[in-house]
Amino acid sequence: MSIENSVPSAEVQPRPVVGRLPKYAAGKPPAPVEGLAAYKLASNENPMRPVPAVLEAIAAQTAYNRYPDPVSTKLRTALAGFLDVPAEDVVTGAGSLGALTQILAGFAGQNDDGVPDEVVYAWRSFEAYPICVGTSGAASVQVPLTAGGRHDLDAMAAAVNERTSVVLLCTPNNPTGPVLTTAEVEDFLAKVPRDVLVVIDEAYREFVRNPEAVDGIEMYRRHPNVAVLRTFSKAHGLANLRVGYSVARQHITRHLRVVATPFAVSSVAEDAAVASLAHYGEVVEKVQSLVDERTRVVAGLRELGWTVPEAEGNFVWLALGKDAQDFSRFAGEHALSVRAFANEGVRVSIGEVEANTRFLEICSKYPKRPGLS
Repeated sequence: MSIENSVPSAEVQPRPVVGRLPKYAAGKPPAPVEGLAAYKLASNENPMRPVPAVLEAIAAQTAYNRYPDPVSTKLRTALAGFLDVPAEDVVTGAGSLGALTQILAGFAGQNDDGVPDEVVYAWRSFEAYPICVGTSGAASVQVPLTAGGRHDLDAMAAAVNERTSVVLLCTPNNPTGPVLTTAEVEDFLAKVPRDVLVVIDEAYREFVRNPEAVDGIEMYRRHPNVAVLRTFSKAHGLANLRVGYSVARQHITRHLRVVATPFAVSSVAEDAAVASLAHYGEVVEKVQSLVDERTRVVAGLRELGWTVPEAEGNFVWLALGKDAQDFSRFAGEHALSVRAFANEGVRVSIGEVEANTRFLEICSKYPKRPGLS
């Protein structure tokens, strides 16, 4: 009997929460357009290759038949020196998203009383948050952003209650771009109970130039209930290798090591990350070139009359509302892929110089252009 023709009497069913979860929508490559080079600006990737030492470290790897170090000792040691933190305070993961999943697995979920914990975060923010929170068994508490695309920290503090176990702060906020300031976060932490874990997600930290922006590592030094997420995917150009980490006090990290996925960071990824840290000056140069391009793009958009929120990541946000999908289609006609969030806006990553220039050109030609000042 063939498998195709066999009909089960009952189908295997997933957990009920799975059917309620949104689906993660990765940025898609652009469709080819005759006569135009195609550029993908739909994912917050670094358009430049990693520094040469990283490529050499990757090429030198030969132990593909062996499991990696499950606790990434070399990388944690390198990060300890780089950040001036104890190595035991660092837990690696498959990107900062993997590190977040470990935090939620350890500190959020459904309790013995059958009532789920609550995880508070701004919305719109990183689209994986509701997926990760729901998968953990916890309940999402989404607090709307302000009109400027910023976290409403007063409303977030008011949303914290006895069921809250974790709060997520995304800075710069993906996809809108603004950062949280040190003063804002200090004020927020003063309002939050010390038994609530506050996670500062800094995937784009290296691109931040606002002198008042919060530094998650400094917050972790001052507050025992703070954990920080960082990644090598963006600034270091290692998105494909999936290597990130969290930094927290040891009363937190000892639990994270219990729930961490074994061997999540490969030896290739670990050696690449260590090499990138060792040549951080070169990384900074690459990042600065992207920040310079971001500055050019934001200035160009504003000269065209577009209203653009503070941009401190490697992307810009157009609050197009109901026209988000239409703008994405328009960009596609010009061989650019951008990330549309239906009925909200469009996030456009900073890419190659030619891609950024073409993006500005289509913004000057887009016939609807809501948000003009």
